[in-house]
Amino acid sequence: MQTLITNDAIVFGLLIGIIAFTFYTSSIQSSFWQKFYQIIPSILVCYFVPGLLNSFHIISGEESKLYAVASKFLLPACLVYFTISIDFQALKKLGPKALIVFLAGSLGVMVGGPVSLWVVKTIWPEVLVGEVWRGLATIAGSWIGGSANQTALKEVFQPSPEVFSQAIAVDVITAELWLAVLLFGVARSAKLDKWLGADTSAVEEVKQKMEAEAAHQQSSLSVKDLMLVLFVGFGTTALAHACADIIVPFIETHYPDLKKFSLTSSSFWVISLVTLFGLALSQTKARQIERMGASQFGSLFLYILIATIGMQMNVISALDKPQLFLIGLIWMSFHAGFTLLAAYLVKAPFFFTAVGSQANVGGAASASVVAAAFHPSLASVGVLLAILGYALGTYCGYLTGLMMQWVNN
Repeated sequence: MQTLITNDAIVFGLLIGIIAFTFYTSSIQSSFWQKFYQIIPSILVCYFVPGLLNSFHIISGEESKLYAVASKFLLPACLVYFTISIDFQALKKLGPKALIVFLAGSLGVMVGGPVSLWVVKTIWPEVLVGEVWRGLATIAGSWIGGSANQTALKEVFQPSPEVFSQAIAVDVITAELWLAVLLFGVARSAKLDKWLGADTSAVEEVKQKMEAEAAHQQSSLSVKDLMLVLFVGFGTTALAHACADIIVPFIETHYPDLKKFSLTSSSFWVISLVTLFGLALSQTKARQIERMGASQFGSLFLYILIATIGMQMNVISALDKPQLFLIGLIWMSFHAGFTLLAAYLVKAPFFFTAVGSQANVGGAASASVVAAAFHPSLASVGVLLAILGYALGTYCGYLTGLMMQWVNN
């Protein structure tokens, strides 16, 4: 069937319109829109609506060049903006229990991925024929870091649009079920703290520190400030591309066998390097761009990326393999088990358990929501841990993907 809209300028305007509509309606305080976005996250709307347009041949992700541009320029800059704001001193103030529980959750994702793949492959080997693992491997990036890390791993492992659509469905549905469980637990945190044998004074201490160190209010920004933010993001992206252009030909010439580990992929090196550069810049004065709207730029770029990825999806084929959801449930059970076990062993309060888990699985937005459900002043704790997840997500997700590749083969 012939595509209705083939002009990329029109398609881009349409995607921006979808994103703008989503942002606007999600900010409306009416009960309908509030309930709607509680059930269907805004980022999912920005993914599935372009997917519907592609499925009904209104636009074509296959013919469009928008994703190629977004993945090459916006994705690396997005990762820079998310990692440059990491504050290692603030993370230390959370205490060891919060970090232990968070890292245990990350480890649960890394272990659960290969094991769940092996279990389902044993029962339904026909479900995992081909390279389904490539799409599933991107979930590791999402569940340790966030959507930016998942998109980064998509570039590394190169799943087909159909396989990636199936992975997105597994990711979102499983993660939303787990978020519901955590929010259910928030209302019963006193009982859970008693079961964990937790010392809740740590949460009170963190609450007082966060209230005392309220975030700097963003002042009115000048064009100079905005240009500085763009320079740091795209300048770092340019440096990463320049390094990748040297590294990749060297490996292809001298170590061609490393191709099976994606080490001859330019995308792998660009993504790895911008994350490393972002962490390095977070220790310099460059991190001040966070006060100039760096995270907002990162979020904007991320939503554009999600929309361009969504337009490659065929919604109908996304639900073709319901057995894949069993992988998601088994996988999430490992994450939950590791998180709860760590909390029990170190006597961490349920607050650190819920927020640490959601910082892994859901990212900054939902982690701050879970944290704020305990107390509004604690919302920034979720953001801090989620930023750590952004820093770890691509690297740990990549290692998880290699283990899943090994299980699949």
